[in-house]
Order: sequence, then structure tokens, then C-alpha cells
Amino acid sequence: MRRMREATTKSESESSQLDTLKTLLPYFWPADRFDLKVRIIVCFGLLVLAKMTNVSVPYILRGAVDALSIDEPGLLVVPLGMLVAYGLARIGAIAFDNIREGIFAKVVQNAIRRVALVTFRHLHSLSLRFHIERRTGGVTRAIDRGTKGIEFMLTFLMFNVIPTLLEITVVCILLWVLFDWRFAVVPLLTILAYIYLTLRITEWRITLRRDMNAADNDANTKAVDSLLNFETVKYFGNEEHEAQRYDKGLSAYEDAAIRSRTSLSSLNIIQSTVISLGASLMMVMSAYGVVSGAMTVGDFVMVNAYLLQLAMPLNFLGFVYREIRQALIDMHTMFELLHKDLEIKDVSNASELQVNGGEIRFEDCTFGYDERRPILKGVSFTVPAGKKLAIVGSSGAGKSTISRLLFRFYDLDSGKITIDDHDISQVQQASLRQAIGIVPQDTVLFNDTIFYNIAYGRPSASREEVEAAAKLAKIHDFVMSLPDGYDSTVGERGLKLSGGEKQRVAIARTVLKNPAIMLFDEATSALDSKTEQDIQASLNDVSKDRTTLVIAHRLSTVVDADEIIVLEQGQIAERGTHNGLLKKSGLYAEMWRRQLEVAQKVAEVEKAAEGEEIVAQKEPGQ
Repeated sequence: MRRMREATTKSESESSQLDTLKTLLPYFWPADRFDLKVRIIVCFGLLVLAKMTNVSVPYILRGAVDALSIDEPGLLVVPLGMLVAYGLARIGAIAFDNIREGIFAKVVQNAIRRVALVTFRHLHSLSLRFHIERRTGGVTRAIDRGTKGIEFMLTFLMFNVIPTLLEITVVCILLWVLFDWRFAVVPLLTILAYIYLTLRITEWRITLRRDMNAADNDANTKAVDSLLNFETVKYFGNEEHEAQRYDKGLSAYEDAAIRSRTSLSSLNIIQSTVISLGASLMMVMSAYGVVSGAMTVGDFVMVNAYLLQLAMPLNFLGFVYREIRQALIDMHTMFELLHKDLEIKDVSNASELQVNGGEIRFEDCTFGYDERRPILKGVSFTVPAGKKLAIVGSSGAGKSTISRLLFRFYDLDSGKITIDDHDISQVQQASLRQAIGIVPQDTVLFNDTIFYNIAYGRPSASREEVEAAAKLAKIHDFVMSLPDGYDSTVGERGLKLSGGEKQRVAIARTVLKNPAIMLFDEATSALDSKTEQDIQASLNDVSKDRTTLVIAHRLSTVVDADEIIVLEQGQIAERGTHNGLLKKSGLYAEMWRRQLEVAQKVAEVEKAAEGEEIVAQKEPGQ
């Protein structure tokens, strides 16, 4: 049973390697790049020239040695010419190799760029579910290793492995023709034994490399997660805890790396032993040939030169094979990301969404992130074109889920969502998301300038348009007070800005986008009361005559909504206007009463604090 499992695993591994090479081929031989195809053909021509020139070097050396062994000083010019030819041949072989590498560099880098770009685009096309569940450090590491694997594969497989095998074949044939079959069989058997042992031991070492990579991924992921959550680590004083978690990953990597290195040393010893035995046998055969008169001293030198010439690429071949196998694994991991199915995809005949008014309708919508735990249970409501609808409710009621469904980050389990009677599952995702602007509760900014982050709403916008959006979001004056103005960087995830400043940048970004539909998801949650009132006025101006969906916790921000929906456990518990819901004395009225009580207590605390400050200011003068 164990052998059957191993055979099955080996078969699957070979199949995955073949699939990996098939996936790589279109990037190596692009159908739309004739110039790259020409480069590849030229490189193969230079490859043949380099190897033929390299094979001729020991043969020329043989003639020079035999000429020198003739005891006639007048013929000294003959070996001199051969020695010059010997030097030129060596220079030519090196020159052909280096010219080939320079020409092939563009082919390699173009393939890497194309694969990396396609993978990057594919990652952005994957669902929100994938990005929530993914481990950022592991994904970025897989892409990094995969692109490096492509470079190694294309460079060494095409221009080191194949040329080496070609050179070995030519040398064996030449030795057979010049001497006899034994001089061809001995190096051939040596090479076959070398390759066989290398393959067997490397297969074992690959499992060690996988363990090492897994430990490296784990340590790197923990480091990235910890640094991304720098503030949280500081809040709880868990620096040492994070260091111990990271060190645990590093320790696992250390053990795996030691095992990998030890196995490499064993492999090198075995490879050197095989090469040395083959070389010694060839030298003994050559020596007997010289003694018997069947071979000249030049023949002895030539055989020795060929052995040394073959030994170098053979030693390198072991390294190349190990790295190619590892490159295939790394490339397969990256291509697995590329081949990951899209959970949310456009239908084959998807049309572009044309918003004419922007009426939003949820019809008996049911959804759950996990089928065992439904979030929305038959939710239905309509936001008429140009009107404002607010959704309120307790945490976990499904408010933010509605915004994700509207953007089609997920597909419904049942029901339908339409915009102007267009089912959003039947339109192009890009056009759908272009029509909606959102100010999220948790604003994450790029580690770039304030200008870049605002202009992200419409990258083609002019500086005047960016500043106009910032003024509407009440952040222009703050930005101009900074030493670098709009060129000020916001830091990783915008950590250099306060919560309110980040949210105002998000508002400016959405204003600049100028969408037909506005979605405010707790858009003023990080602002103080005064700033909230200013921003709320700006949001009202921005959303005027636009279809607006507001998800709110502070009920004071939705009192002017045309309709308010109260969600409770994934269902609509109440709906109506602010005054109408207060008259019902239901859930909304209770939430309103509690928030008034909290606001009153906060006001009392602030008033008391102001009184204490006034007293403290008077005391020194008494």
C-alpha cells in the first residue's frame, strides 16, 4: 500500500510539473511577440556555436601537444598557430555564451513581467472571501518565489541543461571515433550513474526543501501580520509574545534548513566520488594506450581535458537539477493562485450597467458567509432614485453585509438585487462598482501621499479637482497646514493620520469619483460631534439628488432619511421615517432613547470638565 501511495504521489507530481511547464510555455513563446521569437532562435544558434567551439578546444590542444613532442625546432611555428587557435576558441566559446545571455535576458524578463502581471490581476479578480481568508505574507512570498523560479527555469533549463547534454553526446561520439567504444562507454556510464544517483537523492531532498519553505512561509507570515498590526501589539504590550511566535517559526526553519544542508553535503560527496572514479578509469585507459603506442601524449592530454571539461558542467548539473525541481514547485504554487477559480465572475453576455436614476431594489434576499449561519433572511426593500434610505440595527444584524452584496463582493444564496431593474449579477462588475461610491467605516489608505489617496477616486483628475473634493470634505485646510501639503505621506495604512482625518480623505476620494449612487457605511463614526455636523452637511450636499444608502450606528445622522430600516437578526424588524418610528415606540425608539441618554451623559462630563478647568485657572490668582 505504501508503494502504491508513493507511486500515486510521484505520478501526481510529474503531472503537476508537466502542467506547470505547459502553463509557462505561452509566456516563453508569446504568440504576439515576433521579436522575442527571433531572439530565442538567435540564442539557440549562438548556443550551438558556443558548444561546438568548446568541444574543439581539447582537440586543438591535442594537436599542439603532439606537435611539441616532435623534436624538430623548425616546426615550432605549427604548435604556435595551434596555441593561438586554442586561445581564440576559448575566447569564442565564452563570447558566444555571454552574447547569448545578453540577447536572452529580454525574453526571460518579459516572461516574468507577464506572469507576475497576470497573477496580480487575477488576485484582484478573486472574491472578497479569498482575500479575507488568505495569508498576505504567504501569497506575496509564493509570487516572489514563483517569478524567480521562472527566471531560473528559462535560463538554466534551456541554456545549461540541454547544452550540457549536447556537449556530452558530442564528446562521447568523438572519443569513440578517435579511439574505440570503451572511451565512449566509460564516460557515458559515469554520467548515467551520476544522473541516476542525483535524481534519487534529490527526490528525497525535495521533501526537506518543502518543509523548509513551509517553515519560512509561516515565519514570514507571522512577521508580516505582526508588523501590520503594530498598534495592536503596542496597545497590549505583546512585543515579547510576538517575538516568541516569530522565533518559533524561525526555529522550525532553522531545523529544516540544517537537515536540507546536511543532505546537500551528502549528495555532493556521492557526486564527487562517481566523477572521480570515472575520471580515474579513463586516465588509466589513456595511460595504457600511450604505453602501448596506440595513443600519443596529445591524446592523453585531450582525454584528460575532455574529462575536466565534462566534470565542470556535470557538477553544475546536479545543482541545476535540484534548483529546477525547486523552481517547478515554486512555479506550481504560484500557478495554483493563477488557476484558482473565480467565485464571482461576469456572465458570458454581461452588459455594461447604465444608471438612469439609480433605483436600488433588494428582493427577498437571503445570504450567509457560511451556509450553517445565515446572515440575511428574506430582506426586501427599495431605494427610489434620488432618495435616501438608512439602515440601522445592532451589531451583527447584517448592515455591512448589505453593502458588500450591493458591490457584488458575494453572490446571494437566493433573491435578487437590481439597479434600475438591471440584475447586478447580469452586468459587468467593473461598471457596477464604477456606479457606486462608498465611504467605509474602516478607511485604509495607501502608503503614499495625501494627493495620491484622494486622487485614487479618479486617477485622471487634475490637482484643482482633487483640491475641490478635499474642500468639500473639510480637509483642505488641514492638508495645507502640513509642511509638505498634498505631498505629505500618510504612512502604512494611513497610520500618520487620525481616524477622522482618514475618514475625511475617504470622503474626498468618493466625492472625486462622482458616482451615481452613494453608500455611506458609518461614514462619520470616527469624527467628533462638531466635525460630524460639518461633514454631515457636506455629505448631504454631495448626495443631493443621488440615490443614497446610509448604514449608520449614530441615529442622529439619519433623521433626514426618506426611509429608515431597522435590521434585527437578518430581518427587517421596522421601517418608516424617523418621526414615524419614534411614534411606534419599538426597537428604533428604544435605540434613540439610549443614544440620547449616552449623549446627555457625555455632555455632563464635558461640562464638568470645563468647570474644573475654569476653577484651576482661577486658583493661581487668588
